[in-house]
Amino acid sequence: MSNIQRCIFLFLLILSHQIFSQSLNLNVQAENELKTKTIDSFGYAKSFDNYVGLENELNKLKDKLTRIGYIDTTIDSIIRKNDTLLDAYFFLGKKIERIRIKYGNDFNSELLNFINHNSGEGYFEIPITQLENSLNTLNSKIAEQGDPFSTLQLINISKEHSDLISAELKIVTNQKRRIDNIIVKGYEKFPQSYIKRFLKLRKGKTFNLNEIKEKVELLEDLRFAKTMREPEVLFTQDSTTLYLYIEKARTNNFDGFLGFGTNENTNKIEFDGYLDLRLVNNLNYGETINLFYKSDEIDQQTFRIDTDLPYMFGSPIGIQAGLNIFRKDTTFSNAKQYAKVNYQINSQHRVAAGISSTKSTNLLDNDTSILNDYTTNYYTLGYIFTKPQFYDALFPINFWLDFSTGFGDRENNIGNQSQTIFNVDTYKIFNLNPKNSIYTRFNGAILTSDDYLDNELFRFGGINSIRGFEENSLVANLYGVVNTEYRYRLSNGIYIHSVLDAAYFENQITDTKEKLFGFGFGLGLLTNAGLFRLNYSSGKSENRQFRLSDSKVHVSLTATF
Repeated sequence: MSNIQRCIFLFLLILSHQIFSQSLNLNVQAENELKTKTIDSFGYAKSFDNYVGLENELNKLKDKLTRIGYIDTTIDSIIRKNDTLLDAYFFLGKKIERIRIKYGNDFNSELLNFINHNSGEGYFEIPITQLENSLNTLNSKIAEQGDPFSTLQLINISKEHSDLISAELKIVTNQKRRIDNIIVKGYEKFPQSYIKRFLKLRKGKTFNLNEIKEKVELLEDLRFAKTMREPEVLFTQDSTTLYLYIEKARTNNFDGFLGFGTNENTNKIEFDGYLDLRLVNNLNYGETINLFYKSDEIDQQTFRIDTDLPYMFGSPIGIQAGLNIFRKDTTFSNAKQYAKVNYQINSQHRVAAGISSTKSTNLLDNDTSILNDYTTNYYTLGYIFTKPQFYDALFPINFWLDFSTGFGDRENNIGNQSQTIFNVDTYKIFNLNPKNSIYTRFNGAILTSDDYLDNELFRFGGINSIRGFEENSLVANLYGVVNTEYRYRLSNGIYIHSVLDAAYFENQITDTKEKLFGFGFGLGLLTNAGLFRLNYSSGKSENRQFRLSDSKVHVSLTATF
């Protein structure tokens, strides 16, 4: 539409608007029926309250036609049919299918790998319908290389032939940007080592906003911190400052339970219980301190304390050390010390190497062939994988794998014995839908040795192992436990579940090989105090009938503070 036509059109519209106050209807046609259908396919608005809106719609329609290749589109005429109806006649011309874009030495041709194109010497061709998206993609990739204010322009546009136009690509660049400063808002004492090593954000790094947003999302894999809002950037003439908005989260856990059941020999109710205290990031270093104590109904006590110090001196290396003491009535006691060096590969994967030493003391008057003092020393290797879902307060970890192995020897008054130990603990939650899920866990261990002592074997059973059996009542040099639960969520804070467990173990000292089974049900309730869990389960062995009197009731509360 020429300037003269535009002025006449606006004059007529304004004049008509002063005379008539009805709504206006628009009908658009092209030079033939096929092209009219092309216009109709856009679904343009056909009714307007005023003439300005009608003109805007025509201009939008012309722009849309140009974008899909009708670059010669013009508005030939606008005819008023009656007081409320106007016909607009478009000329579309021949549709251009492709555009050839020429570039110079300042353009990195490797960026073309991110768009669909055909290449030539110093140029690339794309369908004209993909022009806008392709240029946006290229501009975004240039911005990721540290120039967020770069722009792309097409200049010297010309028609090569009937279905091809050409243009030159001009890149308007600005100063390359690097991160000069990182400021944390909200949780100002957030560990700097986690910014550098966990999020992998550091000063001097090329500025890339999309990459920064992806890395900040990794905070969702941390329990002691979470994002308050998306990061922001302050650009000045000679500096770039990144602002991270982080909030400290409550992550300390106290877990305990009270269990009771009937003693098979005395027919009296006996109680057992434990406490598990986990302190996380109280020193704003990202550290973890665990304290565990358990006393069960068969006169066994366990005490364990360990600490995990990540990113020592700002390096990707962390240190874990601990002490584990186990005492069985007046028979024996074991004291194990261990230290590990951890390397955090990324937010989910961690590997470790370390040493451990165990000293066992026979508390009886005399040594026997299967119970005497010994000392073991192991070199250990380990791997941990964690996939969290912290958005779910009931089930915050979706997948967990902890595998470790140790190679060393045992020394006692008989001599030295080479030994190898393997441990694996893994579980996975299969989310079927928002209300239904299946929980599966496998826990097992193997001790390989030419001979065995009773005070070095594994002890398992109970609420954190195969349910329906007394805590640590099962003794083995090889065992595997499979736990399964079908969980149904009654609400965001309440769920019920089934209990179906199975185990197999071997004890070469007693020449025992046995299969075990646990059945029951339970519920979980998220309260202001924490997660309350109740389990009712009963266990049976392969050769023993199910007895209701062997059932166990376990109550536990995991409080977060």
